[in-house]
Amino acid sequence: MEGADEARPGFLVVAPGLWTTVQDLGRPGYQQYGVPPSGALDAYALEAANRLVGNPPQAAGLEVTLRGPVLRVEFDGLVACTGADLGFTIDGRPAMMWQAHRVRPGQVLAFSGRKAGCRAYLAASGGIAVPCVMGSRSTYVRAKLGGLNGRALANGDRVSVGSPSPGWRERAGLALPYQLRRFGLPQPVRAILGPQDWMFTSLAIRRLFGAAYRVSPRSDRMGYRLEGPRLAHRDGADIVSEGIAPGSIQVPADGRPIVLLADRQTTGGYAKIATVISADLDFLAQAAPGDRVTFRKIDVPGAHRVRRERQELLEEVARFTGTAGLPSA
Repeated sequence: MEGADEARPGFLVVAPGLWTTVQDLGRPGYQQYGVPPSGALDAYALEAANRLVGNPPQAAGLEVTLRGPVLRVEFDGLVACTGADLGFTIDGRPAMMWQAHRVRPGQVLAFSGRKAGCRAYLAASGGIAVPCVMGSRSTYVRAKLGGLNGRALANGDRVSVGSPSPGWRERAGLALPYQLRRFGLPQPVRAILGPQDWMFTSLAIRRLFGAAYRVSPRSDRMGYRLEGPRLAHRDGADIVSEGIAPGSIQVPADGRPIVLLADRQTTGGYAKIATVISADLDFLAQAAPGDRVTFRKIDVPGAHRVRRERQELLEEVARFTGTAGLPSA
């Protein structure tokens, strides 16, 4: 375990919310050892929040799910909230999303209730300062790895933050223009066929790209279980276990698709009918239980084009916030 950055008081957790964890952009490179990458499910939202408060894009923030926490501020600095609109407030007053806000010790951050989306991201100037494990501060709860003692926030926790970047005070009030914000769940979600699409009937493929599904309440950071038309295999669901990419749509023998996410198992032995493109995983992460999801087929060149467009948006966010030259965390 690598040491945390120089830390200072950050937040006292008055109430933890439904499921609030420390996440950064993940720990790639360890799947071969059975460790999933974890990290923010809506990576665009977390990176934008970090840049608004002057952090490097890889800094850790808080991923807030559906019902937000109540946090008492213990530092003088900045915060920004992006992603889902869960009713972000400062001292009981609504606070603008996608904007840097000055905060001081004693103020209270809270969330009044969900209006749209599923996951909000709260960044603090200096980043959330927890120990770095395998190159990342992200929480993987199933293995009690990373984050704050490897778990979601709990009542009474104290969450430290790091030292802010120079000139942080001048950032107060900085807000991303609408065209640089990504949120909601645009329909349909784009997916590439395969790698085992040949193991499914033609009707199954038509259903995947023609029917509507609902996100099951049994979904979590490991994967979204989808309720809707079943997808039939030609001759069984099993394959020789292989590595699983983010966004893989795995279909067990019961025919119910599962979109695998950041905390997914590293290998799997069920056929995968298609793979959600990386640029659309941010959007999919904002689907709450009961939300409707549809899919549209896209080819590999099209997926590359969309990926480039997403990267160009992030580069524009970096230029707008004056953080393009920040070193990696």
